[in-house]
Amino acid sequence: LYVRFLEAFKPSVFIFENVPGFLSAGDGKLWQDIQKYFKKAGYEVGYRLLNAHDFGVLQNRKRVIVIGWRKELNLEYPEFKKDSNINRFRVIEVFDDLPSLKPGERIYTGAYIKKPSEYMKMYGIRDEENILTLHIARKHNERDREIYRFYIEAWLKEKRRPEYDELPEELKTHRNKRVFRDRFKVVAPDLPYSQTVVAHLEKDGHYFIHPDINQLRSISVRETARLQSFPDNFYFEGPMTAMFRQIGNAVPPLMAEKIAEKIKEMIG
Repeated sequence: LYVRFLEAFKPSVFIFENVPGFLSAGDGKLWQDIQKYFKKAGYEVGYRLLNAHDFGVLQNRKRVIVIGWRKELNLEYPEFKKDSNINRFRVIEVFDDLPSLKPGERIYTGAYIKKPSEYMKMYGIRDEENILTLHIARKHNERDREIYRFYIEAWLKEKRRPEYDELPEELKTHRNKRVFRDRFKVVAPDLPYSQTVVAHLEKDGHYFIHPDINQLRSISVRETARLQSFPDNFYFEGPMTAMFRQIGNAVPPLMAEKIAEKIKEMIG
């Protein structure tokens, strides 16, 4: 389908994004076949494994970025410089100016509790907006909240992420401990990046536990959007599950912007 669009519209340059496992799928045969289709459509292609964190995103997010160009243009895959400032910022900046939420609490429009941090201003996540939107959290039952407490305490006291079988017996709900050993994870506030934001957030938030032990919840829609580098003035439509899915499936805007700038340079 993607190749059909290329054949129909014949853009000078195109971008194709996928997860790292895409390259090894079917022992690499899938990627080999796709390259053949691109070349048959009249394109040379190159790819790199790029990390969104290198583009100013507070998240460890590696993605295969394929760039293709018409054969007659004689172009090369562009080089991307790593952001030299990003490592001095911490994930806490995503949470710091937002009001506390109880599980299930929803602030569709509200107020910030602090001015924007240096990171928020430098990277255009939040400038001087006064109205906070979509700071909404999903509900959690009592057992989940106690599990969250266990994991938050382990991180705050020991900088450690326990495995599932370390939970007290009364909090375990799954017999297959191996499958669920990494099911719960705190978003560490004192690291320069979070774990990869994924569309699975629409189903539950266990892999994205808010680090504040007084809140005992997974991260909100706005917090998730910030980890993906969406600006605070970006509004998502649909139910909360759809919002999480949209955010998790997206290419982080800061990363997309830098790639687009390079494409613009390529085609003059």
